[in-house]
Amino acid sequence: MNYTIDQLARFIDHTNLKPYATKEDIRFLCNEAKDYHFKMVAINQVQSKLCSEILADTDINVGAAISFPLGQTSIEAKVSETGDAIEKGATEIDYVVNLTEVKAKNWDYLKNEMEKIVAICRENDVISKVIFENAYLEEAEKIALCEIAKVVQPDFIKTSTGFAPTGATFSDIKLMKKHVGSEVKVKAAGGIRDAETFKKMIACGAERIGTSSGITIIEDLKKEAIDGKINI
Repeated sequence: MNYTIDQLARFIDHTNLKPYATKEDIRFLCNEAKDYHFKMVAINQVQSKLCSEILADTDINVGAAISFPLGQTSIEAKVSETGDAIEKGATEIDYVVNLTEVKAKNWDYLKNEMEKIVAICRENDVISKVIFENAYLEEAEKIALCEIAKVVQPDFIKTSTGFAPTGATFSDIKLMKKHVGSEVKVKAAGGIRDAETFKKMIACGAERIGTSSGITIIEDLKKEAIDGKINI
C-alpha cells in the first residue's frame, strides 16, 4: 500500500516518558508534534494539562500513560488516574495491565480492569489503549489478554511500555493482530528507532507506533519517498 509522508506521520505517537522531563522538554515535544503532524504526544499523566494547552486548536492528541510503567496499582487507582487525566485534557489513555494478576491467571480481574478503564474512556470520547508489556509474558498469556480485549474492545492493545528489557517485536505484532482481528487495533512501542523497523511494524499489522525517534524516521522516509509516497 502507498502512503504519503503525512499519512505515515499520523501513525506516530511522539514520545517523551522520561521521569525527569522538564516542562521545556514537554513544550519542545509538543511543538515537534505540530511541525511533523504526528498523531499524538505520549507523556506521563502529570503532563496532560500542559500538553492540552499547547496543543489546543490542533488535531494532535494528548496521550496520558496510566499506572506507568509497572501497572501495579489497583483498579480504583487506575480509574481515578484515568479520570484525572481526561479532566486535564488527555484525549488518549495508555494504561498498563496488572502483571501480577496475569501471572495468577486471574482473567476475571483483568477483564474487570479493562472494562472499567475502557468505559470511562468511551464516556468521554477518549481513545483507550491497553499495554500488555510482552517482555514479561508467555505466549499463552498474550493470547489470553487478546481474547479479553476482543470482548471488551478497547481501541488498541499495545506491546510495551518501552521500559522493559525488550520492546515491540514483529512476531508479537503478528500474534496480537491474529488474535484480535479487525475488532481491535494494535500499537507497537519500544525500540522502534529507524525507518525500516517502522515500516515492517506497519506491514505486520501495527496501526500506531510509539517512538521517541519519530523525527529521524520521518526524515529518512522523506529521502526514500518516490513522488512523495512510500510503499509498505
